Amino acid sequence: MGSKAKLSKRALETDTPVMVQIQKLMRGAKDAISLAQGVVYWQPPEQALEKVQGLVWEPSISKYGADEGLPELRQALIEKLQRENNLNKVAVMITAGANQAFVNVVLTLCDPGDSVVMFAPYYFNSYMSFQMTGITDILVGPTDSKTLQPDIGKSLIKNHLLTYQIILCFSPLIGAEWLERTLSQDPVPKLVTVVNPGNPSGAYIPKPLLLKMSDLCKRAGAWFVVDNTYEYFMYDGLKHSCIEDDHIVNIFSFSKAYGMMGWRVGYIAYPEAVDGFAAQLLKIQDNIPICASIISQRLALHSLEVGPEWVQERVQNLIKNREMLVQALAPLGEENVKGGEGAIYLWAKLPEEFPDDYEVVRWLVKKHHVVVIPGSASGGPGYLRVSFGGLKEADCEVAAYRLKKGLEELMKDGMVE
Repeated sequence: MGSKAKLSKRALETDTPVMVQIQKLMRGAKDAISLAQGVVYWQPPEQALEKVQGLVWEPSISKYGADEGLPELRQALIEKLQRENNLNKVAVMITAGANQAFVNVVLTLCDPGDSVVMFAPYYFNSYMSFQMTGITDILVGPTDSKTLQPDIGKSLIKNHLLTYQIILCFSPLIGAEWLERTLSQDPVPKLVTVVNPGNPSGAYIPKPLLLKMSDLCKRAGAWFVVDNTYEYFMYDGLKHSCIEDDHIVNIFSFSKAYGMMGWRVGYIAYPEAVDGFAAQLLKIQDNIPICASIISQRLALHSLEVGPEWVQERVQNLIKNREMLVQALAPLGEENVKGGEGAIYLWAKLPEEFPDDYEVVRWLVKKHHVVVIPGSASGGPGYLRVSFGGLKEADCEVAAYRLKKGLEELMKDGMVE
C-alpha cells in the first residue's frame, strides 16, 4: 500500500479531470486542433486591458483585498444583476472563477453524507466538486432525449458515490414526477443544480421549467443552484432568464463572456435575506483564495463598462462555427446531433457499435488530429461534446473538415489505424 494509504479517500475517489486527460492526449499529437475545452477565441475588451496595464505598479494590486471582492466591482455587479437579470434581492461575492464559486456554495450548504441532484449530461467539474467534498449520494436525473432539458417526469437514474457508476433503471412509476419524487424522499436532497444554458449539452432551460424546478425545491426545503456562466451565449432569438428566491443561488462568470479564462473571475449572487449565509460563505472564501486576484477584479470592472453588447456581438459570430460543426457531425445522423441553442457546445451520439467514447476520442486525435470531449465524463457514455467557441472561423473550418472526415471513416470502416 505504501504512502497511498495515507492519501485522502475523497481525493482518490474523485474522477480524474477530463481536461487533464485531454491535454495529455494532445501533447502526444502533432498539429491537433482542439474542439474540446470550453473557451472562447477572443481576449478581454481592448479598452479594459489598456486601463489595467499601468496598474501593476499600484501598491493595492499586490495586497490582499476584501474577501468578498472589491466594493466597486460588487456594486457594479449588483446593478448589472438588477438591470440584466432581474435579481433584486441578492448579495454578491467575487470568486476565482465560477468553478471556485460552485465549490464555495457546496462547502457552505452541504455536509458529508448529504445527497444532491444533477441531470445527465452534467458539468463534470460540478460532479467532481461533490465527490471531493464528501457528498455520498449524487442523484442523477434524466434529460429529455429531444431537448436535453431536465426531464422532471421520468424514471430515475441514480449514482451512488461509492461506485460512481451510473445505473439506469426503469421504475414502475413511468410518467411520475421524477424530481418531485426524488425530493420527497427522507432525507431530502440538500440541493438541485443545473447549468443554463447547458455544459456539456448546449441546451437551454426556459423560464417556466426553471420556475417549476424552483417550486419543487422550495416545497421540499432544498436549495436550487443555477450556473449562468453562458448567460450571453444564446442563439436563434432565445433569451436567457434568471429567477430568485430565498432558496436560490445563482453563479456567474467573466471567463467566457469577456475572454477572461486565465484571469479567473466569477461571482455568486446569493439571497441576502438568509440569515448566516454570508458569514458561512466568507469562512470558505477566506480559506481558499482569501480574495480573487485584485488586478483580475479591476479588469472585470473595466470590462463591465463596455456593456453586454460587446459580448453579444462576438457570440453571434459563433453561429457560423456552430453551423460548420453541425455539418461536420452530419455523418452520425441529424437526429443524433443535439444542443447548440445556447452556450458553445454540441452533443452528439455515437453509433451503438462504438460505445467506448474515450477510444473514439483517442482515435480522432491520433488519426485525424482533431480533439473533442468524451461524453462519459459528463454521465453520457457513447456521446461526444464538441465546443465551437475556441476557434476563429478559418481554424474552425479546418477542424470541421478533419472531424467530418474522421466520422465518415468511422461510419464506413470503423477505427482503422
